[in-house]
Amino acid sequence: MADEIPSAEASCEQNLIQVEVAYALPDKQRIVKLEVPQGTTALEAVFRSQIAQFFDELEEGPGLKLGVWGKAVTADRALVSGERVEIYRPLVADPKEVRKARAARVKAARTKEGQAASGAVSPLSD
Repeated sequence: MADEIPSAEASCEQNLIQVEVAYALPDKQRIVKLEVPQGTTALEAVFRSQIAQFFDELEEGPGLKLGVWGKAVTADRALVSGERVEIYRPLVADPKEVRKARAARVKAARTKEGQAASGAVSPLSD
């Protein structure tokens, strides 16, 4: 019959999108490719990927920091076909503090080099 209504299964197949879920450690990386229903959120994709089975330290849950192609997203963000969900690891050090410490070291080294080159003696060096 030409007027047949497509089955729920057929229409569900038409609404699937392809996405990836990625997680990486310095020495180990994994990308899981998935077909998920349109409207799947970033966190749902993480759960469906079962990526945690490959990483002992990865705990799935609403507290995960997620991104899509390097941009932070909320867990409830709906995905579009072709997107990659990235699971971000917690920071080991505060980047702002690391930059401050590096700048202080560079400044100290320049001051020391400047004093040595000019032959000046610091009044505090006695």
